[in-house]
Amino acid sequence: MISSNVKKVKRISEKTLMVAIDIGKIKHTGYCRCPEGNEVKPFDFFNNGRGFQKLWDCICQTKRIHALDEVVVGFESTGPYAEPLLHFLRSKGVRLLQVNPMHTKRLKELQGNSPGKTDHKDPKVIADIIELGHALTVIIPEGTAAELRRLTQARERSVQRRTVLFNQLQDLVFLIFPEFLQVMKDVKIKSSQYILKSCPTPEAIMERGVDGLTGVLQKVSRGKLGRDRAESLYHAAEESVGIKEGQQGIVFEIKECISCIEACDRFIATLEQEMCDHLREIPYSGYILSIKGIGKIIAAGLIGEVGDFRRFHTLAEIVKHAGLDLFEISSGKRKGRRHISKRGRPLLRKLLFFASINTVRRGGVMEGEYQRYIQRGMPRTKALIAIARKLLKIIFALVRNGSEFVRDYAKIRYQPQEAA
Repeated sequence: MISSNVKKVKRISEKTLMVAIDIGKIKHTGYCRCPEGNEVKPFDFFNNGRGFQKLWDCICQTKRIHALDEVVVGFESTGPYAEPLLHFLRSKGVRLLQVNPMHTKRLKELQGNSPGKTDHKDPKVIADIIELGHALTVIIPEGTAAELRRLTQARERSVQRRTVLFNQLQDLVFLIFPEFLQVMKDVKIKSSQYILKSCPTPEAIMERGVDGLTGVLQKVSRGKLGRDRAESLYHAAEESVGIKEGQQGIVFEIKECISCIEACDRFIATLEQEMCDHLREIPYSGYILSIKGIGKIIAAGLIGEVGDFRRFHTLAEIVKHAGLDLFEISSGKRKGRRHISKRGRPLLRKLLFFASINTVRRGGVMEGEYQRYIQRGMPRTKALIAIARKLLKIIFALVRNGSEFVRDYAKIRYQPQEAA
C-alpha cells in the first residue's frame, strides 16, 4: 500500500476543497465538501479511466463554482485498489491525505448515532476526520525507491509461498516415510530435497543401498554427510511404517513440491540480485550499509518500505511510520506496560527485527546494548524490539547527516584530548 508520513495535517483553510473517497475494487464513492458547508452528494465512479475523469470533472467544476484555490483528497488506508487512482490524482497536482480506518470506524457512530456502514456514509466520515486535522500526508515512492518496494514485497510473498511448500512437503513425507524426518531432521536442506526427489520411498532408499546413499550424500552435502548418515537412513527405511496405499500419488506430489521450491529459490535469487542492483542507485545506501549486520537485502528492503528517509523530518515521524512508537494504558493507580503500537508498516518492522538479530550477535555493534537490556530483566524479544527502534533511529541520523556509522561514537566524541 502507499506509504504515509505520520505528520498530521493542519486544519483545512477557507480556500480548500475537501474530497473524500471510499475505495472499492470495482467502483469508488466520491464526496466533495466546501469550507462554508456546501457539498456534492456522494456519487459512484468506476475504477477505470472514465471513472477517474468523472471524478476529476466534478472536482474541477466544484472548485470553479465556489472559487477555491486548493484541493485535498482523502481516503482510507486500503489494499492495492487505491493505487491507480492516487497516481492519477498525483499527476493533477492535488494534495493527498490518508485516514486511519480505525478513526473512521470510531467516528462514524456520531453520524445519526448509528454504527451503520454504507459506501455513501464513509466518505462523509473521512471528510470529517480531514476537517478535524487527523489525516496524514502521503508519500508515494518514486523511481528506484518504488522499484525497491515492489521487489521487496515480491520477495516477501515468494518466501511465504516457499514456507507453505516446505510445510506441505513435510506432511507428505510423513505419510510414506515418517522416519526420514528423524534421520535428516529438516526438509529445507538441499541434501534432504535431493534424496526425496531421487528416492522418496523406503523401497527406493533400500534399492540404492548403503554405498549408493553414501556417495549421493557426500556429493550433495559436499562432504558434510557420510556413511553414518547413509546407514541410519537405510535402517530407517527397513523399519519404516509409512503407508503403502496411494503411495504413487504422494510421490508425484512430493516431486512437484520440490520443483516448486526450487523455482521459488531461483526467483528469490533473481529478486535479490535486482534489489542489489537498484540499491547502488540510492545515494545514501552506503551510510546504511556501514552498520555491520545490515546487509544489502535488508538495506534495500528498508529503503523500499520507507520510500525515502530524507522525506521525514523527525525521529518520531519515522518511528511511528514503522509502528514502533510506544504506548501504554494507565488509569488511576494502575500503571500499564508500554508496547509498540504496530500501526505502521509490518514488513518494515520485520526487516528491522532481523537486522537487530544480526547486530546483537557476538561481536555485533549492538551486542553491548542488548546485553544491558537482558541484565535489566527485559525479555529477549522485547530487547530485540528495543534494538530495532534504536537501529531505525541510527539509520535516520546517518542519512540525515550524510555520515557512516562509527562504533562507540559517544566514547570517541567525548574522549578528552591529550595536552599538546
